[in-house]
Amino acid sequence: MADTRRRVKVYTLNEDRQWDDRGTGHVSSSYVERLKGISLLVRAESDGSLLLESKINPNTAYQKQQDTLIVWSEAENYDLALSFQEKAGCDEIWEKICQVQGKDPSVDITQDLVDESEEERFDDMSSPGLELPPCELSRLEELAELVATSLPSPLRREKLALALENEGYIKKLLELFHVCEDLENMEGLHHLYEIIKGIFLLNRTALFEVMFSEECIMDVIGCLEYDPSLSLPRKHREFLTKTAKFKEVIPISDPELKQKIHQTYRVQYIQDMVLPTPSVFEENMLSTLHSFIFFNKVEIVGMLQEDEKFLTELFAQLTDDATDDDKRQELVNFLKEFCAFSQTLQPQNRDSFFKTLSNMGILPALEVILGMDDIQVRSAATDIFSYLVEYNPSMVREFVMQEAQQNDDDILLINLIIEHMICDPDPELGGAVQLMGLLRTLVDPENMLATANKTEKTEFLSFFYKHCMHVLTAPLLANTTEEKPSKDDFQTAQLLALILELLTFCVEHHTYHIKNYIINKDILRRVLVLMGSKHAFVALCALRFMRKIIGLKDEFYNRYIMKAFLFEAVMKAFLNNGSRYNLLNSAIIEMFEFIRVEDIKSLTAHVIENYWKALEDVDYVQTFKGLKLRYEQQRERQDNPKLDSMRSILRNNRYRRDARTLEEEEEMWFNTDEDEMEDGEPVLLPTDKSKNDDEIMDHFGKFMERKKLKDGDEKEILTKNTLTGRQSPSFKLSFSSSGSSKSSLTSHSASSNAPGSPGSPGSPGSPGTIAKSTPHMAAITTKGGLIGLVDYPDDDEEEEEEEEDGDEKEQSAPLTKKSRLGS
Repeated sequence: MADTRRRVKVYTLNEDRQWDDRGTGHVSSSYVERLKGISLLVRAESDGSLLLESKINPNTAYQKQQDTLIVWSEAENYDLALSFQEKAGCDEIWEKICQVQGKDPSVDITQDLVDESEEERFDDMSSPGLELPPCELSRLEELAELVATSLPSPLRREKLALALENEGYIKKLLELFHVCEDLENMEGLHHLYEIIKGIFLLNRTALFEVMFSEECIMDVIGCLEYDPSLSLPRKHREFLTKTAKFKEVIPISDPELKQKIHQTYRVQYIQDMVLPTPSVFEENMLSTLHSFIFFNKVEIVGMLQEDEKFLTELFAQLTDDATDDDKRQELVNFLKEFCAFSQTLQPQNRDSFFKTLSNMGILPALEVILGMDDIQVRSAATDIFSYLVEYNPSMVREFVMQEAQQNDDDILLINLIIEHMICDPDPELGGAVQLMGLLRTLVDPENMLATANKTEKTEFLSFFYKHCMHVLTAPLLANTTEEKPSKDDFQTAQLLALILELLTFCVEHHTYHIKNYIINKDILRRVLVLMGSKHAFVALCALRFMRKIIGLKDEFYNRYIMKAFLFEAVMKAFLNNGSRYNLLNSAIIEMFEFIRVEDIKSLTAHVIENYWKALEDVDYVQTFKGLKLRYEQQRERQDNPKLDSMRSILRNNRYRRDARTLEEEEEMWFNTDEDEMEDGEPVLLPTDKSKNDDEIMDHFGKFMERKKLKDGDEKEILTKNTLTGRQSPSFKLSFSSSGSSKSSLTSHSASSNAPGSPGSPGSPGSPGTIAKSTPHMAAITTKGGLIGLVDYPDDDEEEEEEEEDGDEKEQSAPLTKKSRLGS
């Protein structure tokens, strides 16, 4: 039998970083003359061929994982793994590897990964720095090779960067670039491309400072035009000098600021357009370049923010009626880019930035700009407004409430935003979607402040519903004056869907403000007109709006829905949808299922009483039959007006009685049971016990009726019920569905005492009546009503009625029952 301890699978890591199975065999360790050392050998178990021959090198890092795996790197891009069948075999080979390397077998990795770099560092301390070849045309190939071989090693990169800094080598290379261009030396230009690209990957701020200086940056861009992989060089310098124009919308007096703006634009261009798309490995090596751009932007924002003269002039020209449209567009675009730069700031610096803009009057300026006809200007102003709302919605809310005291509703900033959302010319409503998101942020109570002196939520929502809500709902109200939407094109449908989404958000978060608005303006009726839209997504938005209202389980809303018969539009859409199994069908059923599960009594009764005929044939779900059952249970309770109050009284008494009293009553119950049993027959006594027995049988009969009752047919069922614990008498239950569907529980007049009359104790209409037909058989007949086996409210009702009848009934009850038993 083969030794399974040494049985292994050999794996190698492929270029996609996935492990490839090279075969199964048995591993051993022995001295290999050819390799001059102890080696790991794996021979295939199928034919004995050599799968692996690997020398255990003293400096290779071997790693043991999961007790049965040994992993190591054979070369720079060649990783190997041995997966052992048994832990014992893995431990044996691991001990051999540790023995060769002089390590303790208890470790999981034989070499610290920094050992090699520390050794290099030691070598570096004892040897001179990297020596660069002379900067000559004939040595460019050698230099390109040196740069390429230095990049993989952190220490060699460090040495190369120091050498380039100390010798001013970059400026010499750029001089060679001019020579190569003059001579049209393409080979030299290709080498310079590789060298400059490699210098970028060195990730050194000091080198970037030199390369991005005013005198060098265009030559660096020139070197990067000559990519060896392209047949023709790019023309980046031509674009930067001739096509890209620097516009000073407001003259910048600070030369340092102006130079910083030029530099940042060009470096950003290098990162985005000139340098090839970095690999995952190179991406990390360009982090300093990203940081260089980032900190430049921070400096630019800070310098502009401190220049009060510049900002004052900017806002003055923005709001000046004499400013021409082209100039105003340039000013708005500048302000937009200025705000975009601010996103790079730290939170505390961003606070200072937006406070400065607020003090300068950015919101009044935006109000002026948004009132203009130029679409591009308005679009840029919307972007600026979004920066402000995302940063501090409370600042925007405070401004619009203050201006409401001075201006008409039509020119309020927030109403301008709503109007632009409504009038978005984009067929896809891209701008409207953005503006709706901003409005949602502004009306979201979650980001509103509450202080000791005032509550922002109360103040702003009162303002919004008084001054702005009519503007938001205007398209909805205008389009739903008839039974069907007056306009049902795609763009209008999209707009109405956006408005409904915001209104649904308000229903969820604004409580009484939106409730008053919906009921007073009859908004839900108008929304449900959209159930008739040919666009399914609009119908679903309308249904979602109603579902959100019903989900609140608010009786004000429920009464409004019932009074206006607003389920009619939903029912019409449900029936028109037919048997199609789609989202509309599921959403409508889910809404009625919610009403059933949550037992919303008013809506249940309203739906069944008004729409049951349309729903009774829907049998692929049990939702509507369940609603009908809820309704019938409610009706049974409603037919007995004292039921709810008495039930609560009895429940309170039941659960608040002293525990000892309860124990005594239970003991009396069982004692009475046994004392009063004669020859195995149940004797009905004029006590609570007799009433409880009647109630048990009454509810049992009702339960069976709910299961078996059919129109016009009489059903009989035999069942057994234990009354005493000793015997299980059999009872015959008969039910009839003819006649009245309600049981008469209180009628005991003389006129109704004739046998068979609905109110007589022995008639089918008298629930709870027990007739003894044999020593072990009693017949119970009941008519109409719904019955249960558990503690239904009917129990309490029976007790209430019998207590009201007084002592006379308690005395006559056993006589009546006995006379019935003897008849």
